[in-house]
Amino acid sequence: MKIVRIILAIIVLALSAYQLITETFVMPYLMLIVGALMLVTGLVELQKDRKGGFFGCVVVSFFLFFVSIQGFLMN
Repeated sequence: MKIVRIILAIIVLALSAYQLITETFVMPYLMLIVGALMLVTGLVELQKDRKGGFFGCVVVSFFLFFVSIQGFLMN
């Protein structure tokens, strides 16, 4: 799980830098990857037996997935 979190975090940083440099709109892709990162973080919290952190991360993750899908459909 740690490797997956690191890979997702690097992808988020790369997409953010790409958006800042080129001024293109890649926000739905960025939100989708951040949602996946939050979901993985929630699963790690569940493994550590922290129920509050798990539910918070999963709720935020589902919200980010919803916003990402909405962004794909609006373009």
